[in-house]
Amino acid sequence: MPDIPLPEVVALGETMALVAPVFAEPLETADEFRVDSAGAEANVVAHLAALGRRAAWAGRLGDDALGRRVAGHLRDRGVDLRWVETDDGAPTGVYFKDPGRGVQYYRAGSAASRMTPSFLDALPLDTARVVHVSGITPALSASCDALVDALLGRVAAAPAMLSFDVNHRSALWPAGVAAGRLLELAARADLVFVGLDEAEALWGTATPDAMRALLPEPALLVVKDGAIGATEFRGGADSGSTHVPALSVEVVEAVGAGDAFAAGYLASLLAGGDPSDRLAAGHARAVTVLGGTADFPLAEPTTRSTR
Repeated sequence: MPDIPLPEVVALGETMALVAPVFAEPLETADEFRVDSAGAEANVVAHLAALGRRAAWAGRLGDDALGRRVAGHLRDRGVDLRWVETDDGAPTGVYFKDPGRGVQYYRAGSAASRMTPSFLDALPLDTARVVHVSGITPALSASCDALVDALLGRVAAAPAMLSFDVNHRSALWPAGVAAGRLLELAARADLVFVGLDEAEALWGTATPDAMRALLPEPALLVVKDGAIGATEFRGGADSGSTHVPALSVEVVEAVGAGDAFAAGYLASLLAGGDPSDRLAAGHARAVTVLGGTADFPLAEPTTRSTR
C-alpha cells in the first residue's frame, strides 16, 4: 500500500455535531432538521480539502453515534483524520443553529474539552506548511488553554506558519475575560484572522488600521468587515495593506462564513497568490455558505419552494 502523503495543513480544535433547520426557519418552529458536523477548525480543513489541498483535522470525539457521524462527514469531505482520538468517557459536543438568531451550545464536559498538551505528541506539526487553531479552543477548559500555549510554542520552533482565528465566542467566555488572553495568543501567530465586530467588542478597535496598531506582531493580519470587505496587513519587506470589497450575496446565516473565508484565503496563500488574490479567494469561499444554514456548501435547498 502506498504511503499516504502528510497534510499541508493541520487544524486542531473541537468538532461537534451540528443540528440546523433544513430551511431558513427559526429553531423553535422548524419541522425539518439536518445533522451535520461543524467546528471552526474542522470547517477550515473541510473547505481546504474541497479546494484541493491536503488537510487534516486533529481533535477528540466521544465514543458515540454523534462522534462517528461527525467523523464520517469529515472523511467524506476529504479531511485526513489520522490524528483524531476517541474518548469513551466523555460525549461529542452538540450545537444548534437558529438561523438569524445565533447558536446554542451543548459542549460542557465534551471529549474535546479533555485534551491536554500531551495530545500534541503525535501530530505532524514539523512537516505541515500551516497549523491552524482558533480562540475557541483555549476557552473550552484549562487543559485546552494549556494545549494551545504548548502548540504555539511548538510551531514557533518549526517551519510551519501558525494561523490563528480569533473567533471569540461570548457564550464560552465574556469579552472582559477573553480580551487579554486572545490578544496574547494572536501576537504569537504568523497569520491572524479577526472580524472587525469582534475586535471592537474585545478591544475597542473600530477600524482595520486601529486593529493593526494594536496587533503589529503578526506577519499577516486579516481584518474582516462583513459585507464591506476584508483588509490584509503585511509586515517585513512587503509591508503595506490591501483591501478587497466583499461580494454581494443574500445572507441566510453568517455562522461558518469566517471559516470558509479563512480556507479560501489559505488555499490561495499556499498556491502563491498575491494579497488581492488571497482576499478575493476568501470572499469567494465565504459566499458558498452565506446563502444556507450549513457550515459547508450543500446541494440541498435552504428556502422552501413556492410551486
